[in-house]
Amino acid sequence: MTTHSTFRAEGFSCPSCVKKIENQVGAMSGVEGVEVKFASSRIEVDHADSVSRDDIIAEIGKAGYKATYSAF
Repeated sequence: MTTHSTFRAEGFSCPSCVKKIENQVGAMSGVEGVEVKFASSRIEVDHADSVSRDDIIAEIGKAGYKATYSAF
């Protein structure tokens, strides 16, 4: 089953940040889609239930950004 999770990230300074996060999170096993919205600093991820939100937050951290889970 697929879960849709939304995160908010801090530290976006340019549109190239979008690709950096999309590539980092998108490479995770079990992640089916990633869309980063630059203007609102939102990251939307479609992922398998086996991928935890904490794992995704950690991967966003590896890209250099602090993120938190957001209900919307």
